[in-house]
Amino acid sequence: MSIERARKYFSEMGIEDRVREFEVSSATVEKAAEAVGCEPMRIAKSLSFMIKGVPTIVVVAGEARIDNRKFKDEFLAKAKMIDPNELEELVGHEMGGICPFGIKDGVDVFLDISLKLFETVFPACGSDNSAIELSIEEMEKYSNYIKWVDVCKNWE
Repeated sequence: MSIERARKYFSEMGIEDRVREFEVSSATVEKAAEAVGCEPMRIAKSLSFMIKGVPTIVVVAGEARIDNRKFKDEFLAKAKMIDPNELEELVGHEMGGICPFGIKDGVDVFLDISLKLFETVFPACGSDNSAIELSIEEMEKYSNYIKWVDVCKNWE
């Protein structure tokens, strides 16, 4: 299970006890916000793209949307989502639990500046009923991100 990959990863970091599992689904921004008790924008939504043959996760604020022009300018490629049936094979997690923790080798991770509006955010932990609260500094530390990007529209 994907959550076990994320738990193992957080165990190596010494914070596995912070992973929260819910009795209800947290597979969408709205459901996750309800489960953790926060506003939807504080959900750290992990979007999965195939960029020049490389599986890539871009983590954005919950209600932020990809701006195709900004995305293409940043990555020199069109925003093409990974087929949901290929997510576990390529990234290591299934739809609803995508996160940058405990992912497969060779997956690039980027953090969108929309996350910087908040002191803490809630990314998933590999399943459609899990999350962890992390500060922005912890997101940087634990996500093994490459760099911050600005690829969303209407998030300000």
